[in-house]
Amino acid sequence: MPSVSRSTTRFLFAIGFALSASVAKGDTSPTAFQMALAESTVSSPAISAYYRENGYEPLWVGTGPEHKARRAALMQALSSTDRHGLPSGRYDAKSLMEQMEQARTTRDLGAVEAELSRVFVRYASDLQAGTVQPSKIDAGLVRNVDRHPASDHLQQLANGQGGKYIQQLGPDSPQYRALMKQKMALKDLMAQGGWGATVPVTKLERGDSGANVIKLRNRLVAMGYLKPTASPDYDDKLVAAVQAFQTAHGLEADGVAGKGTITELNRPASDRLKAVLVAMERERWLPEERGERHVLVNQADFSAKIVDDGRVTFETRAVIGKNTHDRRSPEFSDEMEHMVINPSWYVPRSIITKEYLPKLRANPNAVGHIQITDRRGRQVNRGAVDFNQFTERNFPFSMRQPPSKSNALGLVKFMFPNKYNIYLHDTPQKSLFAREVRAFSHGCIRLAQPFEFAYALLARQEEDPKAFFHRVLNTGKETKVELEQSVPVHLIYRTAYIGPRGEVQYRRDVYDRDRKIWDALQKAGVVLPDVQG
Repeated sequence: MPSVSRSTTRFLFAIGFALSASVAKGDTSPTAFQMALAESTVSSPAISAYYRENGYEPLWVGTGPEHKARRAALMQALSSTDRHGLPSGRYDAKSLMEQMEQARTTRDLGAVEAELSRVFVRYASDLQAGTVQPSKIDAGLVRNVDRHPASDHLQQLANGQGGKYIQQLGPDSPQYRALMKQKMALKDLMAQGGWGATVPVTKLERGDSGANVIKLRNRLVAMGYLKPTASPDYDDKLVAAVQAFQTAHGLEADGVAGKGTITELNRPASDRLKAVLVAMERERWLPEERGERHVLVNQADFSAKIVDDGRVTFETRAVIGKNTHDRRSPEFSDEMEHMVINPSWYVPRSIITKEYLPKLRANPNAVGHIQITDRRGRQVNRGAVDFNQFTERNFPFSMRQPPSKSNALGLVKFMFPNKYNIYLHDTPQKSLFAREVRAFSHGCIRLAQPFEFAYALLARQEEDPKAFFHRVLNTGKETKVELEQSVPVHLIYRTAYIGPRGEVQYRRDVYDRDRKIWDALQKAGVVLPDVQG
């Protein structure tokens, strides 16, 4: 690809040549340029509308310093799309340069102006809001991406100082910048051959020694979890290194290199790079304003956090939806408005008809802990109803579990009303939080420490949040507590992210969503380096 400076010089000459030619022909009006620009943007209605509304004033092909700065900034950006993991073929910078250099007439300049804007808008949209559309990839990707219209990008460019707007495109978040850094580190690592030989999938633990232990040791040294050593033994230092690796990959940190640990250890650097590239795309899907205080649920990490001014101030384990087509937790953002202490569980229609109705047909006294109610909310006498007459479609009743310690929602739920009927809540099934993979719910997010989560949310509006919470809890009555200031909630799914101390973290793709996103990115033109690793 020609250098940006050489291309700019040639294009400036072309502009001068074209303008001189039009003057020599007596064509001093802007009509030829306007007509060419209008014709060239007819297939891009949004871009065409911008130019009509702005009198066909050029953004790129003028001879002023602002035009030169915009061209230089765009060509520089297009020459470094790999930094962001974008598909460079979508922008075809080489063809764009050739078109610029070959411009000889005013009409040529109109066509170049249109093509520069078209390429710029595509690049800006991809970098600001992502290359692919989440909803086309997986049913659980229900996130609404705030994709700015083409006119906004063009107007921002016109209002900015030279190419400053282009230079500032992309997520302005520490997470995104850290992922970019990790991407470059992995590319360098792959160029050097990756992490070396893999480890046979077997069980290795403290006290073992021999060839397999040496392979484990060497792999951990290459990954940076262990300082170089000549020891062939599975000693305390190796136990600590295995634990560090397990913690960084969401595994039970027992220091034993079993099948699950070695499988993750053997994943090539290319797999990790795919995860980072997908994470960068996912970061582009998130709202630009996350909220000074927000709740962040990472489904792949089975965790829920409260983040204040970029710092995690509370964190707890979470259970997410079971990995079946109708139970996986969706990904979206919303606003938490209130909590309900001593909640009733109003059983979703899908659970009533698919799980409870078959049991009631066999035994009308089944699921006796759940009340059956009619349309007016009155409790139904089970003995007076023949449940065999009903199907999934015509079952006329609702079902409710009253507040209690055994309630399916536990003793508190946290509401951000949404059409998916997803919320955060307590649970009586505490043992599930000890599991390594915690995908068991019908879709909602269960919290290991719901009371502490409530205290943290209430701390901004109650002098003694713990005492307030328990005073309400002890009444045993279902009570709605409004949050004086709503809190943004982001349900995300990250198999690669950067921890608070800059450490890279990887998680398993429990819902297979990242694989689907990577496939979509590949189809869009994103490629891995052509090296081993």
